[in-house]
Parts: sequence; C-alpha cells; structure tokens
Amino acid sequence: MRIVQMVSALHPGDAVGNDTLAIAKALREHGYETEIYFGSAHEKMRSAGKSREQMRLTEQDVLLYHHATGDDICYQMQDFPCRKVLVYHNITPPEFFEGFSKETQRGTRAGIRCTQYLADKMDYCLADSEYNKQDLLRMGYTCPIDVRPILIPFSDYEQEPDAATLRQYRDGVTNILFVGRIAPNKKFEDVIRAFCYYKTQKNPNSRLILVGSCGGMENYQQALEEYAAKLGIRESVVFSGHVSFGQILAFYRAADLFLCMSEHEGFCVPLVEAMFFGVPIVAYASTAIPSTLGGSGALAKEKDPVFVGELMHRILSDEQLKAQLIAGQKERLKDFSYEKISAQLIAYLQTFLGRETR
Repeated sequence: MRIVQMVSALHPGDAVGNDTLAIAKALREHGYETEIYFGSAHEKMRSAGKSREQMRLTEQDVLLYHHATGDDICYQMQDFPCRKVLVYHNITPPEFFEGFSKETQRGTRAGIRCTQYLADKMDYCLADSEYNKQDLLRMGYTCPIDVRPILIPFSDYEQEPDAATLRQYRDGVTNILFVGRIAPNKKFEDVIRAFCYYKTQKNPNSRLILVGSCGGMENYQQALEEYAAKLGIRESVVFSGHVSFGQILAFYRAADLFLCMSEHEGFCVPLVEAMFFGVPIVAYASTAIPSTLGGSGALAKEKDPVFVGELMHRILSDEQLKAQLIAGQKERLKDFSYEKISAQLIAYLQTFLGRETR
C-alpha cells in the first residue's frame, strides 16, 4: 500500500505545498511508502515529486488530495480505483477579487464548484481547521471529517536569519509586521489604516512591514501604495515583495508586533510563526483565525482603526501585558508541535484505514 499525495502546484513558501512536503516526511518517518504528484511545480520544487501525468493508482493505494483551488482533475476523482481523502485548505470566496482579478475570480469560482462536486466522491476528509470542516458540511459532505492543523516543521525556523535584513530593521524603530500573499481577502488596507493611527497618534518612530508577493495582484498592491501615500505614511510602509526564507526569519526576529486584519483564512500559518518567534499578535476575529489563536494573542472583534491602534499601543507600552500575551501564545504553540500534529495525522489515517497499528 502507498499513501500518495496529489497537489495542484508546488511553490516555495506556499502553505499548501509546505504542508504536502511535511506530510510526506511524517509518512516516511512512520514507515509508509509515499509519493507526491503535482500539476505544476516551481523549478526549485520539482525534485520533491513527479508530474501527476505519471501517476498510476491501484486499489491498494490511498490518495490524499490537497484542495485549495480550481482543478479539472477533481472531475476525474471518481475514476480513481483507490481510497480517496480530501485534505481541505479552503477556497477564498471570489467576491474578494472583484475589481482586481477576473482570472482569480474564475479560479476561485471553479474551486468552489470542484469542492461541491467532490462532496460524494471522497471517502474521508482532513480539514485544516474547524472553520474548514464546517465549510465542507455546508457543501453537503457526509463522509467522516477530522480536523488536523497544518503540519509545520519548526526545526526549519531555527536556521540563521538573513543578517543584512536583520541589521537593516533592528534599528530602534518599532516594527509592525504582517506576512501573507498580497491578496484582497487579507485586507492589507485595514492593516495600513490601523498602523496609520498608531504611527500618527501614538508612536511616530514606527514602521509597517508587509511581507509577501503580489504576483497576479499588482493592481491591488498599487492601490495599497497609493492609499498609504494618501494617508501620508508611504515612507513608513515597506512592501518586501517575494523574499528568501532567511529574510522571512529576519523580519519575524525584528518584529515588535504582528497585525492581521484578514477576513478570510482557512488556517493562517503566519499566526503560528509569530507565536514561534515570540511576537505578540493582534488579529481580527474572522473565519479560522480565532480557532488558530485558540484563546491566545489579542483578538479584535472590530476593525475601527482607533480601537486597533490603541490596542497595539497598550500592548507595546505595557511590558507586563506584552509578556502575558507572548506566554499565552507560547502555550498555544505546543498544540501545533510537529510531533503532536504528526502523531495525530498518522492516528487519523490509521483509523481511516481500519488499522490501529501498522
């Protein structure tokens, strides 16, 4: 028996791709034969798997299909002879991309149609979060569904950060950080708006660092830059673009606070990364964010920039409160340990396979 993973695309820094690679590692550690098949892959990632055109499945195999976008292969799923597991990462609602990308809107609409089509084609589902599980239930899934957080190998984060980036941003300026692909659902404009209040009313010696690629969303980033300029804070807002992993580590190590105003997340890995680096979190209570934080961090139930800016200021000016938040986040981080989530994943799969032990 093989446990085969299939993913639409493998790209550096992508949460779905990283989860796929981490699961492959965990499966091998537990003695399972496994392969990764992809629809497309960045040249740096091609050695991690094979083109799915080469995929040959038997009745003895188990297929883990990572689903996060529209993919025509969904309509072939019923023809695969093996047991099928949906690993569901959620689909961003298309309305977020109105006015920014018709192509992305088409892709997300196709993704939702795929998810609905697969409702009676899968034998089992693994959802990244309770929010994602409820999404599947709303779309008519009746097979067993378990919640299994994204598997994160935290040992990767113990590498040395990029020294030049660390020197540049550890310069005595208060750094407010958000990490995520430049996409409208993540509501970067609300991050900028809250930061504007904090900088102009509370701490002029501060900057906002937005780490993420704008690939396909260049017009959205341009609108964000124009918005920051209109507010008079453009010089204090850094758009990093695509950066190396070492630079990402440096940005986290230089950060004083992590600010997330996203309105749609299926899990939100950067929240867990901020926990790992001991950066206090302020996040808007939407979609999967409250369950990922699990009672840690500072959860904002409104987006009023005065409220959020005052909350940021209180945390950053009260060392005792800041320490309490970081301690709570460190405690929550234990729930996402590689060993714990890896064991949970294997236990779920063994139960699905009807075997308690290998």
